[in-house]
Amino acid sequence: MPTNTTPVVHAPPPKRSMSRVQKILFFATGWLIVLMPFLFWWNTWFGRHLSDRQLNAYLHDDKKPRHIQQALVQISERMGQGDPAVKQWYPDLLRLAGYSVEEVRNTDAWVMGQDTSGTGFHETLLKMLADSSPMVRGNAALSLVRFGDATGRPQIVALLQPAQVTAPRAGQIVDADRPGTAIHQGGLLARLQSGDGQVVEIRSQIPGRIRSVAQTGANVAAGTEVAVVDPGTEQVWEALRALYLVGQVDDLPAVRPYERDLPDISNDVQKQAIETEKAIQGRAGTN
Repeated sequence: MPTNTTPVVHAPPPKRSMSRVQKILFFATGWLIVLMPFLFWWNTWFGRHLSDRQLNAYLHDDKKPRHIQQALVQISERMGQGDPAVKQWYPDLLRLAGYSVEEVRNTDAWVMGQDTSGTGFHETLLKMLADSSPMVRGNAALSLVRFGDATGRPQIVALLQPAQVTAPRAGQIVDADRPGTAIHQGGLLARLQSGDGQVVEIRSQIPGRIRSVAQTGANVAAGTEVAVVDPGTEQVWEALRALYLVGQVDDLPAVRPYERDLPDISNDVQKQAIETEKAIQGRAGTN
């Protein structure tokens, strides 16, 4: 007769628990994963309030130009609120107009336009129209409009036009971004390898969108076009607003392309371009 057999069930091996040290390392790693992005954001976010003491220190932090920019942005906000205490830093705004870092000069030019009563601001902005950076020249020109000064009108018109980027030397394109890609100021457009093997990075002087760029493998001569970058929406918007006030009939060829109903032109920009032309035509008496 068959006998009843009971299957033998083997107990699973006991789970090995984490040691105290392992638990501490595990939680410390998890905490750092959460903490590091926050610290990066905290140190780079321009909206973080600075005390007067911090603001003064940031204005003179030559090791971290972004700290200088952050201080400038907060000075601009306080100027807009009518805070008289910011005038203590006006001499620093004049000093930073000649700062070595382009982004700092760019922000500084914009900030000086927030107070047309600032001593020396008008004269300094006029000098900045000759800056080596097109963005600094453009922001200086936009700020001058607030002073009722249209001297920078050519620089404002230039903000509406695409930037042509040329090769600094002869060589072969070994890497390039793609047309249609959004790019920030200073963003990498292409890498060029010269005959001696040296690789040169070609960067955009303006924020915007890449219209065209030389393909990888292309041989280019020094001074020839490597890329064309269309200006960004914010830049175009500010330029159109300024030309609404100071534009002339000669500026209309630069304005009219933004009146078109195209996917890459926002409705707000299109409407502003139309209103800008009407204002220009009205001043010229050609309506």
